[in-house]
Amino acid sequence: MANLSGFVKRLRDIMRNDAGINGDAQRIEQIAWMLFLKVYDAKEQDWEWDDENYVSIIPEECRWANWAHDDKSGKAMTGERLLDFVNNTLFPTLKKLPVDASTPIKKAIVQTTFADANNYMKDGVLLRQVINVIDELDLSDYEESHAFGEIYEAILKELQSAGSAGEFYTPRAVTQFMAQMIKPQIGEKMADFACGTGGFLTSWLKELEKKIKTTEDREAFGQSIYGIEKKQFPYMLCITNMLLHDLDVPQVFHDNSLLRDVLDYTEGDQFDVILMNPPYGGSEKAEVKNHFPADLASSETADLFMSVIMYRLKKNGRASVILPDGFLFGTDNAKVNIKKKLLSEFNLHTVVRMPGSVFSPYTSITTNILFFERTGATEETWFYRLDMPEGYKHFSKTKPMKLEHFAPVLEWWNDRVEINEDGFDKAKKFTAKELSEDLGYNLDQCGYPHEEEEILAPMDLIQRYQEERASLNAEIDRVLAEITAKLGGAEL
Repeated sequence: MANLSGFVKRLRDIMRNDAGINGDAQRIEQIAWMLFLKVYDAKEQDWEWDDENYVSIIPEECRWANWAHDDKSGKAMTGERLLDFVNNTLFPTLKKLPVDASTPIKKAIVQTTFADANNYMKDGVLLRQVINVIDELDLSDYEESHAFGEIYEAILKELQSAGSAGEFYTPRAVTQFMAQMIKPQIGEKMADFACGTGGFLTSWLKELEKKIKTTEDREAFGQSIYGIEKKQFPYMLCITNMLLHDLDVPQVFHDNSLLRDVLDYTEGDQFDVILMNPPYGGSEKAEVKNHFPADLASSETADLFMSVIMYRLKKNGRASVILPDGFLFGTDNAKVNIKKKLLSEFNLHTVVRMPGSVFSPYTSITTNILFFERTGATEETWFYRLDMPEGYKHFSKTKPMKLEHFAPVLEWWNDRVEINEDGFDKAKKFTAKELSEDLGYNLDQCGYPHEEEEILAPMDLIQRYQEERASLNAEIDRVLAEITAKLGGAEL
């Protein structure tokens, strides 16, 4: 146990000396595939214990216990021999494991996890040292395994500062708050169609675990999540995360949620609950937009995911989704049509405006949490602005957002009142008619009073400018159409 606190630091110190590792992102990717094999090995020992006929999908020589474990007899592979084995036997074997539709998920995940994985290390002696540190973990010990779950969270958090990998990580305070407010029930199935490293899946499981009372409940718990992740690396981290959370059959798939016609979804593709933070800021190719009805075919990734969510939420289901400000104020055609569908077919009951630096240092774009249910059309929507906690100018890597910072929302949630501070709305209720007819589907309400100029990163600034320009153009077109109609009417 004492070793756990310095676990990541020990690995980092060894890998710093390896010429093959270039930067944080590669270092963490290197640690990730080894951790996966170590965790999978611990799981396989459990499965063999429970089922004497269990046969591993991994050939014997490639199983962690047979090549990575050092029994201190002096026979463990190291140096060139170890490098040769990893590069020319282990990786080619795991990448080409025979997998088809009939392969059980818990076996198929090995092949999908290694499909695009890499060994970056070039020094076999250092590689042996790293493997030994990872092999010291005793995942059969409940206490240590549980503690390692926390360490794994720390590793995932490190991703946030490892360059572009940050997009896979939603701050835990946010995923916990959303899972708490959605109130998971045993027997429900929750989905995240861009699940990254599994933050929402694990927050859901932590909340749901409190409800387990029987073995049937435990079984339902194991079947309660569904995730899709497009990128190989976060997918690998997510699968390891699920195995660490005792999900022996993680329903997490390496796929792209936007590559299926939304009109093809049936009730069997729908879920009781959807919790997610769709990727935003990306723009999709025309072929992706072809999977959506013309009026909803936006080029903005977050908008497309919003449509997928609406088509895949069960009747009476509920959802909590993070979306950028651009979605709220956007009045271009696709955005307006998506919001029209949201208000007319779903009950958008609450929008929580979050402070700007929640996702710092990854992005400075301001985000919001939308809570809605498929229980009929929206009658009224509450907006609540969550302000920076006392003593914080902004959140940062060293001062991240914490669950207790959501306390004001929790206090307000069950006893809602309108709040006005210094002449600005902080909490206010709008009818669906006000939002649609009077405000033209502009959901940018109870925003932050900008006393000082906010400084965005260049790419965020460009994106914000493009969104505002598109909205302005749409507004001008709308007004011109109205004037033209009136003039046309006057001439008749």
